[in-house]
Amino acid sequence: MLQNSGKLAGCTLFITGASRGIGKAIALKAAQDGANVVIAAKTAEPHPKLPGTIFTAADEVEAAGGKALPCVVDIRDEQQIGAAVQKAVETFGGIDILVNNASAISLTGTLETPMKKVDLMLGINLRGTYLTSKLVIPHLLKSRRPHILNLSPPLNLNPVWFKNHTAYTMAKYGMSMCVLGMAEEFRGQIAVNALWPRTAIQTAAMDMLGGDGIGKQCRTADIMADAAYAVLSKPKDYTGHFLVDEDVLKEHGVKDFDQYAVQPGHPLLPDFFLDEAPESLVKQMEQHGEYYRVLQGTTGYYRVLQGTAAYCWGLHSTAGYYRVVQDSTGYYRVVQGTTGY
Repeated sequence: MLQNSGKLAGCTLFITGASRGIGKAIALKAAQDGANVVIAAKTAEPHPKLPGTIFTAADEVEAAGGKALPCVVDIRDEQQIGAAVQKAVETFGGIDILVNNASAISLTGTLETPMKKVDLMLGINLRGTYLTSKLVIPHLLKSRRPHILNLSPPLNLNPVWFKNHTAYTMAKYGMSMCVLGMAEEFRGQIAVNALWPRTAIQTAAMDMLGGDGIGKQCRTADIMADAAYAVLSKPKDYTGHFLVDEDVLKEHGVKDFDQYAVQPGHPLLPDFFLDEAPESLVKQMEQHGEYYRVLQGTTGYYRVLQGTAAYCWGLHSTAGYYRVVQDSTGYYRVVQGTTGY
């Protein structure tokens, strides 16, 4: 784990979606420095399917050494954001860091995605990120350590990341475009960066998407918390970067990444939007010499299954048992007997 340096001591962080998952992990990491954390999320009452509330997260932040301010916030609602920002300023004297973590996901194709879901993803991922940033920036401009960190991917225009879930990609890339634009707009005044995981992270959303067995193929949210801490500890002239958690931590001397694995030694699922992801997954399969069943899911993806483990990506095949091999061109093929592609 990356050791705390104390650089966030006394800083106030406004973190959206911090009642659970990556947002909460970042809050707890900052709390170890004695930071103030505004937990801006929707869940005030226990959810039947999702863990935690803004109040349970606040208790954990306080126990970790920080000060917490739980606020009920739907980032689609300008009044709710404004009220939380004002309360944060009144309570802690200002805001130094904004972490735009809240996000919505639906991995469905154009014809299968109801406009209600499109509006939800654009409303939270794009509009919510932009709106929260807009309302917090006036206070960041008064800070000595101003930083915006969006949990969004590099702007990779490879069509493979669009074709199966165009609406989701548009929404997530909207967050990244906020980084691209605001980093230049506020260069020299506020650091604005993006952070994305190299592998899947075990969260409630991932468990719902992947089903039973997905967790052992993930890393914990601690890796994103450590990487975020490293980025947020940098000065305001460190801006406009699209960062990957593993790369950030390698630069800070971290060598043991098994410590972040839910099940150390188990092959990990590459996350979306990084070009090496499909090839990396296939290589892991080949190295383990295992057979996987290929099935088409309702999302339009195909699922590569071994037991209960699953990872969705664009294999084009019918159901059956296949083996992964590398041909003379360097490409990987999924084959069954003499059949392959």
